[in-house]
Amino acid sequence: MFELAFLREILISSVHFLQLSLEAISVICVVIGLVKTLLVLVQLKSGRTARYCFGDWLATALEFQLAADILATTVDPDLDSLIKLAIIAVIRTFLNYFLTKELEHQTINEK
Repeated sequence: MFELAFLREILISSVHFLQLSLEAISVICVVIGLVKTLLVLVQLKSGRTARYCFGDWLATALEFQLAADILATTVDPDLDSLIKLAIIAVIRTFLNYFLTKELEHQTINEK
């Protein structure tokens, strides 16, 4: 019994570390996207191109955030957490879908 409790604590600690890592990667994606978008604005002075550049980075950041939320729910799967995860997943999937569609539309128009 002691070994199972020890293994569970190791698993929980690992999940918390991975969750924090995924959230940090998400923040890094937003920062990189902001810097690249500002560079595009300065160089090209095109707000539309900059918007799509930033949108692409935001979509990537959303994927990492969703993964972090899924990990958080695996170690504490009470009903409240599951409902929150479902709502967040639907909202992020909805946002990501339309961001991706808009980016695809921009790519097609540039060709």
